[in-house]
Amino acid sequence: MYKKNIRKFIYVIIFSVVVVVIGLPTVQYLPDSVKGRFEKLAVNLGLDLQGGLHLEYKLDLSKVSDEKRNEAKSAVQAAAERKVNAYGVGEPIVWLSERGAETYLMVEIPGVKNIEDVKNVIQKAPLLEFKEEKTEEEKTKEQEETNAAMKETLAPMNEENHQKAQSALDRVKNGEDFVAVAKEFSQNPEESTGEEGMIDFVKKDSLPAQFSDILFSDSLGTGSIHPELVETEQGWFIIKKLEVRGEGEELEVKAHAIPFGKVSIPVDPYRATGLTGEFLERADVSIDNGMGGGISEPRVLLQFDGEGKDLFAEITKRNLGKSVAIYLDNQIISAPTVQAEIADGHAEITGSFTIAEAKELARQLNEGSLPVPFELVSQQSVEATLGAEALAKSLKAGLYGLLLTTIFMTLYYRLYGLIAAMALCVYTGTLVTIFKLSSYTPLSITLTLAGIAGIILSIGMAVDANVLIFERIREELRLGKPIRRAVNEGFNRAWPSIRDGNVSTIITSVILMMMGTSFVKGFALILVLGILVSMFTAIILVRVVVTYISGDWLAKHQWLIMSNKKK
Repeated sequence: MYKKNIRKFIYVIIFSVVVVVIGLPTVQYLPDSVKGRFEKLAVNLGLDLQGGLHLEYKLDLSKVSDEKRNEAKSAVQAAAERKVNAYGVGEPIVWLSERGAETYLMVEIPGVKNIEDVKNVIQKAPLLEFKEEKTEEEKTKEQEETNAAMKETLAPMNEENHQKAQSALDRVKNGEDFVAVAKEFSQNPEESTGEEGMIDFVKKDSLPAQFSDILFSDSLGTGSIHPELVETEQGWFIIKKLEVRGEGEELEVKAHAIPFGKVSIPVDPYRATGLTGEFLERADVSIDNGMGGGISEPRVLLQFDGEGKDLFAEITKRNLGKSVAIYLDNQIISAPTVQAEIADGHAEITGSFTIAEAKELARQLNEGSLPVPFELVSQQSVEATLGAEALAKSLKAGLYGLLLTTIFMTLYYRLYGLIAAMALCVYTGTLVTIFKLSSYTPLSITLTLAGIAGIILSIGMAVDANVLIFERIREELRLGKPIRRAVNEGFNRAWPSIRDGNVSTIITSVILMMMGTSFVKGFALILVLGILVSMFTAIILVRVVVTYISGDWLAKHQWLIMSNKKK
């Protein structure tokens, strides 16, 4: 029994050290390699603590049929999330709230500065476009115009890459290892093997003219490095001829090239057609069972209105065998190839889809076509300085509460009270650890001012549990029972009262989460989490420690836990 108790005690010590270390705001005393990992852990703070913007939009679903309403709501939420994420703000939260017959889109964006810009981005309707391929001449011309317009910006970067290429060429010509230099100038030198840019045995017509004229020339011997940089539209290359095999038309060369790319602005390979989501009536997923009962293949069906049907017919007619790209808010979501002219306005997109991928594509297409306007009905902005001040005051209040509780418990319950106070520190560390680690899970917890109130309240409930336990233990000791038996019965007899009180609070908190506003939900969620953790520390951790120390020596010194031995 003693060995079992000491093993549990050691587990409690290890657990306590781990959560306290993770929960500490600074870890300066740890080695740099370990400290860097701990510093990445942080508690997600809500708007009221770090400042930011809270927006409420009312959705107008009057033009959406009942069977499409849920899909339309999800589309609005997805569009808002994509736009906020693309704007570049950190940790945005977007969700839908039902209030009676009305639906609201709620957006919380911490740390935002340009409030009006964010509001305009969110409220802008999703843009669904169908685009066709540009000709090679159009792409080349546009690329040249773009590069010319950006010449002053691109020229210094390209000159820098040119100088790097020349420096690397001089080094390999002076005898440095070719592979080592290739590895050094790789885009990922730490993961590179230096073998990138290897050209396996190829024939002359398989290479660009700039490469083939050099590699298939007798003037460059096997194992030799071309003495000058080879320039193409893509950049500069250092070329080393490795091996030659075959003769005549079957002649092949193996080589190694170190690339130094030219910086350019990529151009969109597609151009607008005038066909947008305005003309798309519906996108659905269908399962093609195949000929003769073959393997089922998901596909996405499109249905255009009258005007859209004519536009789509023209587009498919002039793009046979080419791809037509589908863009949502300037992001390409699919680029199916046109197999035949489609004149009836009913099209299908096929490919190696899973059912989930087909549904997602259909959802994105409907997102750009469903008419769901929404208007801003509420806006709350919190300055970062006010949030920081609120956080500092809240933490100070929690610290004072923890300190006063520790003093009271230690003075009144003596040694047991000191153990309970230490358990409160472990409780706090455990909560902070949960908050930090939750950011690595899909259920990330955001701490708000209301949440801090829930934590402080749960501290009092944790102490209340220990008060019930210690009073029960004192009653058993006053009846003359041995200390170990008194401890065991004290915990057992106090448990029903602790359980009933905490369960009733959890039930009330769950009701608040189901029916309250976002701030009330935050308070209730943190309160439930705090209660569960407090029950763990008060019932399990404290019991292990109290049981371990409550031996014969404490029976002889009962003044450490109570003022009198017997009543």
